[in-house]
Amino acid sequence: MAAEFWPVSRLRRIADRIAKRLGLARVAGPSTGSVESAYARWAPVYDWVFTAPLVFGQRAAAREANRLSGELVEVGVGTGLSLPLYGENLTVTGIDLSKPMLERARERVRRKKLKNVATLRAMDAAEMDFDAARFDIATVMYVMTVVPDPSAVLKELERVVKPGGTVIIVNHFAADKGLLALIERGLARFASALGWDPLFRRETVLDNTAMELVREERLAPFGLFTMMVFRRPD
Repeated sequence: MAAEFWPVSRLRRIADRIAKRLGLARVAGPSTGSVESAYARWAPVYDWVFTAPLVFGQRAAAREANRLSGELVEVGVGTGLSLPLYGENLTVTGIDLSKPMLERARERVRRKKLKNVATLRAMDAAEMDFDAARFDIATVMYVMTVVPDPSAVLKELERVVKPGGTVIIVNHFAADKGLLALIERGLARFASALGWDPLFRRETVLDNTAMELVREERLAPFGLFTMMVFRRPD
């Protein structure tokens, strides 16, 4: 039905118009440099654009983390939208590749007097400089579609989280069919400039980790996002 009313050629033209309006170029896929530059562009308007669609996943991940206690690292903390959601039973470290994003996160911490936020650091999620088994919990929200090498990030999560610790991943995974799948394929040509991969698949996470999937939950709005709760094996 969707293909009948929204032919692929028309969707491609729409995607091209959107990309032209945003000043995006066609590219093969995200790289570390392109992600950093893309999010430097997003930083000034990130909160205004993304608060509404991302808040459901942030609340779900924080609620899951708040059931626990100890040291937590948020990978891809961005402008710190989720930081006020963590309870005082958690000591929070945030990392992000984008320095402009981190500046906004630091301002949020100061403004809201978030005493449980220990530090915010510029760092590549695929090469964290933390000691092994440093954290009890890791939250990774809307990040796996952004990084150039998801398997490297998953390995780092397994390394820095303690045995028996918890890793909470929130992400959008590519649709298999329907109108959303067609739109995702159109946007995929601009992945590098957008700063994320619209065709990221659920199996990319599951096939690249030794962690145990404890729970999986579809989230609002409209089930577009999924929360995966993993446990690092003892």
